[in-house]
Amino acid sequence: MAKPLEIQTVEQFSNLLKSSRIVVADFYANWCGPCKQIAPIYEQLARSLSRPNVATFVKINTEAEGCKALAAEYNVTALPTFIIYRDGSVVEKIKGANPQQLKTVVEKLSNDIQSAGEGGSGSGSNGGLAWRGADLPRGYTDISDSVDVRGLELLNADTDFSVRTLFNKDKPTALDKGKTSSTKKDWVESDTDEQLMLFTPFNSSVKLHTLQITSLPPADEEDDEEVPMRPKTIRLYTNRPHNLGFDEAEDIQPTQEIEIGENDWNSNGTATLSLRFVRFQNITTLVVFVVDGDGDGEKVRIDRIRLIGESGEKREMGKLEKIGDEPGE
Repeated sequence: MAKPLEIQTVEQFSNLLKSSRIVVADFYANWCGPCKQIAPIYEQLARSLSRPNVATFVKINTEAEGCKALAAEYNVTALPTFIIYRDGSVVEKIKGANPQQLKTVVEKLSNDIQSAGEGGSGSGSNGGLAWRGADLPRGYTDISDSVDVRGLELLNADTDFSVRTLFNKDKPTALDKGKTSSTKKDWVESDTDEQLMLFTPFNSSVKLHTLQITSLPPADEEDDEEVPMRPKTIRLYTNRPHNLGFDEAEDIQPTQEIEIGENDWNSNGTATLSLRFVRFQNITTLVVFVVDGDGDGEKVRIDRIRLIGESGEKREMGKLEKIGDEPGE
């Protein structure tokens, strides 16, 4: 077990993200009182959970010459800020000296750290991190947990499938070798035609940066059933009080329309769709309208959806601030 490693340069940190499966970073400053208060707790967690090349805990002084660029790159605007990385991508960000929140989030990694040390992938059902089909853009996190799954609504979906499956944290069974698609229907398909209309409410206001859609239709027909298509044209509508009807959506200007090309799908069957970030601020609901599929079929299939951005409080740009101190202190 080891105490936190003090990062000296951007290059050192970049190399660490490549060599250690999980990295937990404490962004701090010497003048920050709350940073000093939580430091012993962070060190205790580091000593108990560090594993060579598996889980590394580091401290990054945001005022050190070699580290100022890291604070800017990962949008650190308040101190302390704790960021958790897996395989080089941000998966969690905690602002403020909240010992209980830090303990809860970091200790939640314990099973995942053990799994990573044994060569496992750490699935959501094991208490580890959620599966993702593609890397996250730097500085942003997977905020799919901000979705209020109780309010999800999916129009024109085949009744054999559950809408909550779209935000399942586990790896899609279609990617598990040796398992057939009939083992578990952990995806959704459209019903009477290729269109789908998904209404997604959030527990709090969010900022959306990227939409990741995973679609894994079988390569060949199974049981003489028609093979579904991947989505092609997606229209997004924000802050609607309820789901849209298909005719209604045709008469409303979308916040953004995206056409997914064949080359946009990676080896995991995931397309990473960049959003016009300025249009997706303070979002409370998102409607995803799948207009058509990428072929001549009559059904569309979606296995997973991941929402990338920021959740919680509004980001205040400018000078770094201490969280927990009163103004004027």
